[in-house]
Amino acid sequence: MNRDAARSIPLRRMCKIVLGSMAILGLASAAFVVRGPLLMSAPVCMAGRWHGCFDTFNGVVLMTLVALPLAALVVWALALRRRAAGVISAGRMSLAEVGMVHGTVPFLWLTMMPGAEPGIAPARVSLVPLRDLVTMGPLGIVGNLLVFASLGFFAPMRFAALASVPRILALGAGCSVLVETAQYVLRLDRVSSVDDVLVNAAGAVLAAMASRRWWRTAAHAPSDEPRPAPAPAG
Repeated sequence: MNRDAARSIPLRRMCKIVLGSMAILGLASAAFVVRGPLLMSAPVCMAGRWHGCFDTFNGVVLMTLVALPLAALVVWALALRRRAAGVISAGRMSLAEVGMVHGTVPFLWLTMMPGAEPGIAPARVSLVPLRDLVTMGPLGIVGNLLVFASLGFFAPMRFAALASVPRILALGAGCSVLVETAQYVLRLDRVSSVDDVLVNAAGAVLAAMASRRWWRTAAHAPSDEPRPAPAPAG
């Protein structure tokens, strides 16, 4: 190993430590900011009441966080079963599958929550690009970016066929179009906006770029099938 390579190893390690520390600090800061609203929903959710918990933003976010240990247990169980069967990259596959579901379903639930007059208010559509971004506000934009972020982050790690930016863009946009169409057809008193589709797709792409180093490419895709047993020596 030459001297330049030896120097680059501690530098990469230091970058990983710094990035990890920043991520932890960011999560801690976010938890501190939202702790008040989440704690307000805690008594209702812990009592098992549907109204006030699963039909509110704070309640859904709280239950998503509470379910994290269960999601981790499912990842562990799936990985353990796959390792016993000799499947390669069992941990990454299991994490990607659970991450896609756990990180996407709560946001889909939130987007399908009805407004004040579901079934009464006329269905509304906004097809002019970028017109609704101003009315979304910072929180609305961030929320729309996160709707399919988990799908964009984990799908390329699990499926080699999705390991490209155009495909993730198409996946995010297609899923968002389905959601907006469902909002319109079910008359949920929500605006079906093209800007929601654009921001949802952008969030999926940005998340996919963040996980690019772990993508499951076709050339190096580990097999989902168990590894064959070695042939006995003759």
